[in-house]
Amino acid sequence: MDLTNILFNFLYFYNYLVIFYFIGINVIYIMLNFLSFFEIRKYARENKAINNAIIFNSNFYIPISVLMPAYNESRNIVDSVKSMLQLQYPEFEIIVINDGSKDDTADLLKAAYKMSEVSFEPSSSLPSKNVRGIYISRTHRNLLLIDKVNGGKADALNAGVNYSRYPLFCALDADSVLDNQSILKISRAFIEEPDIVAAGGIIRVINGCRIEAGEVVSIDLPKSALAKFQIVEYLRGFLFGRTGWSAINAMLIISGAFGIFKKKEVVEAGGYRSDTVGEDMELVVRLYNKYLPDKKMKIKFIPDPVCYTEVPESLSVLSRQRNRWQRGLIDSLLLNVNMLFNPRYGAVGLVAMPFFFIFEMLGPIIEFSGYIVFAVSLFWGVINYKFILLFTMASITLGIILSVSSILLEELTFKKYSKVSHAAVLFLYAILENFGYKQLNTYYRFRGTIDYILGNKHWGEMTRLGFKKDQK
Repeated sequence: MDLTNILFNFLYFYNYLVIFYFIGINVIYIMLNFLSFFEIRKYARENKAINNAIIFNSNFYIPISVLMPAYNESRNIVDSVKSMLQLQYPEFEIIVINDGSKDDTADLLKAAYKMSEVSFEPSSSLPSKNVRGIYISRTHRNLLLIDKVNGGKADALNAGVNYSRYPLFCALDADSVLDNQSILKISRAFIEEPDIVAAGGIIRVINGCRIEAGEVVSIDLPKSALAKFQIVEYLRGFLFGRTGWSAINAMLIISGAFGIFKKKEVVEAGGYRSDTVGEDMELVVRLYNKYLPDKKMKIKFIPDPVCYTEVPESLSVLSRQRNRWQRGLIDSLLLNVNMLFNPRYGAVGLVAMPFFFIFEMLGPIIEFSGYIVFAVSLFWGVINYKFILLFTMASITLGIILSVSSILLEELTFKKYSKVSHAAVLFLYAILENFGYKQLNTYYRFRGTIDYILGNKHWGEMTRLGFKKDQK
């Protein structure tokens, strides 16, 4: 067999591989969509009959520590803390961990909240860099600042856990703003289902929103087209993706921007790993790995509690973020590879891990190379243009259906984007994202895979615009 025939056969085989990949991923997405639709509708009906004030005014609540790692967050930190102080919850503390910032993050906090240095012993001993000082606010006695040597986000979270006092802790990005009832809503799950070890809420885009006194008072769309694409992406990823996985107790990701954990289990599991850029996902997968075979446990997504976060508005920042996400995903999966196809881990081992290995970890390689193979195959006559056209139309149509259905579900349930013009714009972007934006993300994730193979462990910086930039 000559080289030409070998190449021809390879292209023929690879085209079939891409087709089976396309069929497989979309069948799973459709199944997740059905699961999510019924799960969210059920949650919405049940939630109408529940009065969160009962928990607030009773002794059923579980005290919680809110941990906010901060590195060079001077643009947002005072507003973020102000937002946290307005949380509606009976007993909580806020711990800001200044992770060796090079700007005046720590000084701004000390001045704004009249902080004085104190001394007390940690309650646990997770590994972290040296703590230089601990400060407490004289105006808000539940506000603490830990000033430490730079060690990265995971290291900062470990330090926060060590000095936290309460049985639950909330890991929160310092550039995020919580809805004031978010902790109340999400912590209710720990009261109703004692088997829950961790839970996450929905992340929504803060770009374009109006903020007053650290609170989101008006939800609007950002001016940036890139940020609008991410709104559609986040709605699809959270309302359908994570809700579906949560329904079968196989959710492998709790966003680092907003998650609540039982402190005891996290400490026993060894806390956050500082040698990975995906510390949030790795911890979740490791909790399954440690506890699921021997005891009943759940990790859950709650679709109603909202955390607002700033998303990238430049391609350079977006590329670094998605590159890091991909490297973190690969790390998380490979560090817990013993769970793959392992029936001891139930749906996590038999469904979620294989899906994330094949379609999330290897997906960018298959998709990116698929574009190249399609082009070469068309040139060589392995496939004809009619096949390419039909395949492309099917791919785009399914992509639009998945995105539009997530926006419809949002409008039928939570209605955060209440204006008709908002919905119309999001529907438009649900169509447009298939013509460039998704392909860009595939490329960024492909680069992330290559960087992982080359051993790049750099976290990458997220350039902040600041909350006030898009305000009206």
